[in-house]
Amino acid sequence: MKRRDLVAELERAGCVLLRNGAKHDIYHNPESGKSEPVPRHREVSELLAKKILKSLVQDGR
Repeated sequence: MKRRDLVAELERAGCVLLRNGAKHDIYHNPESGKSEPVPRHREVSELLAKKILKSLVQDGR
């Protein structure tokens, strides 16, 4: 999955960029109070993308 698609999906779900790191950005879901690192690679593996989405988006609903 392209990183920009993953970030767009996270932002659509209400997640916000908490801070930038050296190799990862930290996204936070204010509703659930959870945060996850998102790697700064052009491509993010499907398994990792699903894990990030599940943790930030689905648990908060």
